[in-house]
Amino acid sequence: MDPARDFVKSVKRLVIKVGTAVVTRTDGRLALGRLGNLCEQIKELNSSGFEVIMVTSGAVGVGRQRLRYRKLVNSSFADLQKPQVELDGKACASVGQSGLMALYDALFSQLDVTSSQLLVTDSDFKDPDFRMQLSQTVNTLLALRVIPVFNENDAISTRKAPYEDSFGIFWDNDSLAALLALELKADLLVLLSDVEGLYSGPPGEPHSKLIHTYVKERHQSEITFGDKSRVGRGGMTAKVKAAVYAAYAGIPVVITRIWCRGVQWMKAWVSIASVACLDISMVLKGETVGTLFHQDASKWMLHGEDGAHDMAVSARECSRRLQTVSSEARKKILLDIADALEANEELIRTENEADVVAAQQAGYEKSLISRLTLKPGKISSLANSIRVLADMEDPIYRVLKRTELAEGIILEKTSCPLGVLLIVFESRPDALVQIASLAVRSGNGLLLKGGKEAMRSNAILHKVITGALPDFIGQKLIGLVTSRDEISDLLKLDDVIDLVIPRGSNKLVTQIKESTKIPVLGHADGICHVYVDKSADMEMAKHIVLDAKIDYPAACNAMETLLIHKDLLKTEGLNDLIVELKSEGVALFGGPRASLEFDIPEAPLFHHEYNSMACTVEVVDDIHAAIDHIHRHGSGHTDCIVAKDLEAADIFLRQVDSAAVFYNASTRFCDGARFGLGAEVGISTSRIHARGPVGVEGLLTTRWGSVHPPESSSVANGYIQP
Repeated sequence: MDPARDFVKSVKRLVIKVGTAVVTRTDGRLALGRLGNLCEQIKELNSSGFEVIMVTSGAVGVGRQRLRYRKLVNSSFADLQKPQVELDGKACASVGQSGLMALYDALFSQLDVTSSQLLVTDSDFKDPDFRMQLSQTVNTLLALRVIPVFNENDAISTRKAPYEDSFGIFWDNDSLAALLALELKADLLVLLSDVEGLYSGPPGEPHSKLIHTYVKERHQSEITFGDKSRVGRGGMTAKVKAAVYAAYAGIPVVITRIWCRGVQWMKAWVSIASVACLDISMVLKGETVGTLFHQDASKWMLHGEDGAHDMAVSARECSRRLQTVSSEARKKILLDIADALEANEELIRTENEADVVAAQQAGYEKSLISRLTLKPGKISSLANSIRVLADMEDPIYRVLKRTELAEGIILEKTSCPLGVLLIVFESRPDALVQIASLAVRSGNGLLLKGGKEAMRSNAILHKVITGALPDFIGQKLIGLVTSRDEISDLLKLDDVIDLVIPRGSNKLVTQIKESTKIPVLGHADGICHVYVDKSADMEMAKHIVLDAKIDYPAACNAMETLLIHKDLLKTEGLNDLIVELKSEGVALFGGPRASLEFDIPEAPLFHHEYNSMACTVEVVDDIHAAIDHIHRHGSGHTDCIVAKDLEAADIFLRQVDSAAVFYNASTRFCDGARFGLGAEVGISTSRIHARGPVGVEGLLTTRWGSVHPPESSSVANGYIQP
């Protein structure tokens, strides 16, 4: 829920105004699908205990269609050759009102809901007795669960031109809805339109942005209105005036559009396909849809709650200042951050423990709690990793390639910051530290959204890190997004944000890719394999497999599947490995062959990420079968081979299509923080490939390689020991 919309929890009575553009299609005919969908939503609200009052437009449009048809039927060919006179609006209203209400009555009757018609004129509201009787009538109808449907009686209205006065007399149905919301003491007014809400300019223009919370002091002079409604009288200008009038009188207002749900609206007498995805119930759940008008909106802005766009722009401006300073200056900032983390370790641990306790009480899975927990020594480890990162070669403004195009003309390819990054991650508060330090070193602005389960941990880490940033750079270099609803706003800012990196489940990555035009660097599931070749040193294999599984089972690069060459069956080394896994508490599940060989339960499927002390075991015929298995059931994250046979290792390294492919090293090797490298060695994307054995000095290039220990090295716990 958007914190600014927390008031919806107490909403009981609401007024819903339906604009002409909602009621009719672009050709002027009734939009039966939208109306049917709307009536279903109102029925659900009515059944849920909400008191719903409707204000509808569209009578003039409906009547105009009918009268044009009637005029055509009654006209001779000669009549049709004459100039056509525009139909009288009041006559159209008279004919259309009965037809529109007949349709509402039919739709609601199909849903077992009773509706009532109330026609009013502006002059009616001059009479205090009328106002009192109106309130009594509506209260009686609502008590009986009847839906009052209001409309201005245009057929007999004496109004000639738009006007306003101190009595709140209305000019159109938008202002009528605002007036009724006040008269009938509604808790919320919803103005439905054919656009998503109020934009900073005409919605069709590329730089127009949706305004989620209207602040009169800020937006009144900034907004450029487009053309009036294509069918109604007022358009967005009238809606904003009505919304401001009601909001500043104490009635919150939301301007939004009604989209269909993508389901079929079917009844005995009609079948209509509806396409879209917004319910009015989303407004009542406090989700960030449409534009909110509230009398306290200016106070929220004064309290410093930046919108998504402001946060992104601030990060960009700060990053540009960061890019102007020297490498030594950025190094100094990182060292200050490391010192600040260690100085505040006790406070960070306290906030993290509160998150862990809350997660346990909420019944979260052990794997998530494991990722959430900052274990003893973790803060010191993170601080040391930041210091190592600070001492590394400056990643920006390095000449990567120089080409002489002609005599005296040289083209240089230089590394540079990306700009502003939006990174969404789940559960792991230590990821915030890693990401922030990398952003500072590389001169990038940063927007971070962590999991809600780590809210307190992320908040204190963000406060400590930004507090260490110098004033000439600005603390807004790193923004912390606290509301999930803000993500949808940020994903629309393709003119400010340069790259989105989601770190989390495959579902999260997919949702983000489908919701933005900004480039997304995302990974799939972390279904990582260790293949033990027939040539493997089994003592080495045992160390590597145990490290890959039990060092951090919840990590995305923990081993999830152990593949074993068939020639190793019945050998003492393999038996020791299986026994060791079980003794460490690892639950084993087998493929069709392994489940029979080791008498373990059969895994329901190979493509499964446990994120816990469990893994799948399967037997393969040879290295080619292992590679085929990885390609069929893996996720292109991290895979490794344990072998003495260099030819087999080379085949594995060349043919496995994964982000990180290792030789005689644990899948956990790409967690660079374990080795003082400051961050993950293997970026979680299936678009960066490993090729061939390289030494440790090659791990920080743009192509991540495997670890090939020389003769004088030994492998312990899955990584090189000199």
